Amino acid sequence: MAFTAKDVQTLREQTGVGMMDCKKALVESDGDFDKAIDYLREKGLAAATKKAGRVAAEGVVLAYNDEAKKIGVIVEVNSETDFVAKNQVFQDFVLAVAKTVVEQNPADVEVLKDMTLSGSDRTVAENLQDKILAIGENMNIRRFTRVEGVVSTYVHMGGTVGVMVEFETDGATAQNNTFKFMGKDVAMQIAAMSPLYLDAASVPADVIEKEKAILAVQLEEDEKMKSKPEKVKEGIIAGKVNKYFKEVCLLEQTFVKDDSMNVAKYIENTAKEIGTAVKCVGFTRFAKGEGLQKKEDNFADEIAKMVQ
Repeated sequence: MAFTAKDVQTLREQTGVGMMDCKKALVESDGDFDKAIDYLREKGLAAATKKAGRVAAEGVVLAYNDEAKKIGVIVEVNSETDFVAKNQVFQDFVLAVAKTVVEQNPADVEVLKDMTLSGSDRTVAENLQDKILAIGENMNIRRFTRVEGVVSTYVHMGGTVGVMVEFETDGATAQNNTFKFMGKDVAMQIAAMSPLYLDAASVPADVIEKEKAILAVQLEEDEKMKSKPEKVKEGIIAGKVNKYFKEVCLLEQTFVKDDSMNVAKYIENTAKEIGTAVKCVGFTRFAKGEGLQKKEDNFADEIAKMVQ
């Protein structure tokens, strides 16, 4: 029975096993999926297949800054429980994954899984399977972002939130303690205030138009405002849009450690203090498990199952 590259990919998605092992399994089983899975299990590669369907929405986010290489990485690796996320073996694996991303620059998670894990002679996928087998929980490398240049990183509460901020500045400034302190402050601001955009210019036009449309409807439904001249309404909407920018744009936000200035001004003041140019050009914020459907067990049902 013939099989295609798509079949290999499907088998990989079902088992979490590396591409080459999946291909070999399909060759040995003449393209039969069930036999291929049995083959992988027999080889000890897919013993955790049954765990693959279980929701892994815990885990950790790690923001890693390799200052020597001037490369920053933020990665999320999920597990089923917070208990496992605190396991040192799990955390060491996440760090190794981050270092692999730094060293080998994979295009995406699937490419990453086929790469040799940093500090190992086996692939990331094979090491992941080892951890699933040893720890007994489903695990998943969900996402990562890699940036070349000067970055500052911050990890909140052992990996619940991770932040990486990108700056344009020179190498000497990147090593300056005042800059590092400022960079961490900005990263902590992002962790706490969850901005959606860097600045007002970064907000997509369709988002702004949608916000204006919502505000216009609100004014029309307000008995005191709907009779106002259109020019007055436009001014009110413009003011509210500016307020929206201050809420969702990092550089426009009030600096949480000093509400007399916004974040842009704080960065500007720090640059003046150092005597150089510093520009914040981007950021990435990962919150552990965001967007994933977490399993909610009914305690009474669990007890009933145990009794039965």
